[in-house]
Amino acid sequence: MTEETNHKTYKLGLALSGGGAKGFAHIGVFKLLEECGLKPDIIVGTSVGSLMGALFADGYTSDEIKELFTGREFSEFAQLQIPKSGLFDSKRFRYFLRRHLRAKTFEELKTPLVVMATDLDNGESHEFRNGPIVEAVTASCSIPIIFSPVVINGVHYVDGGLFHNFPVSIIREECERVIGVNVSPLVPQKYKQTIFHIAERSYHYMFRANTLEDREMCDVLIEAEEFGIYKTFDLENVDEIAGIGYAAAIRAFEVVIKENKYETLVNAIMARRNNALMP
Repeated sequence: MTEETNHKTYKLGLALSGGGAKGFAHIGVFKLLEECGLKPDIIVGTSVGSLMGALFADGYTSDEIKELFTGREFSEFAQLQIPKSGLFDSKRFRYFLRRHLRAKTFEELKTPLVVMATDLDNGESHEFRNGPIVEAVTASCSIPIIFSPVVINGVHYVDGGLFHNFPVSIIREECERVIGVNVSPLVPQKYKQTIFHIAERSYHYMFRANTLEDREMCDVLIEAEEFGIYKTFDLENVDEIAGIGYAAAIRAFEVVIKENKYETLVNAIMARRNNALMP
């Protein structure tokens, strides 16, 4: 079997969905990619996917990213405010990004990154590919009502998940292969009748609806129903969620091996297995 050659800009793309704390599953996927020696040539992310993607593109290892979030509390990233444009202010989140991101602009990242946000003023999706990173990632993570919009060049931006929670389509035509990680399955569970939890649940329905076509565009789709049992702002189970992501990635890669779809991916995965790293 030979690899298709279609002269795309990038050989391997990685698309990371939004999903709040469920996005710690991306860390587990990064871990498996590292073990297989697979390095994405471009990363696109929405919301927490943009956060995890920015750190990975900045050269952080999966273990280093996990360490950044282990033992932290939600209050370290957001401060409750008198509701005006959002329940929480994101200044602390910006501080976290400025403190830990080595690159300050997209151009300085080790791996090209696309961050998805929503232009609230004009009602359209927006791609950030250059310029300052911190404001773009903060905008992508700003769930409406819960967080205040982020103003960039006079435009108000909020969570990119309103249009592209799983942004595979954004890089599909640029890449020969795309690995997609969708951490936002919607599973039935009880939720509190508060403005916070009703807003959270409503956005989950919206995000799920706009991921259906993108799921079909992946060459390798990584997702698991277990992601759905964790709440959006659950910072107490970083290791467990990352572990679920790792296990889901292994299952997805084993499908690739079984179907012998893509030579480059199969060779990398088989090399890992031959080195006795595969559980």
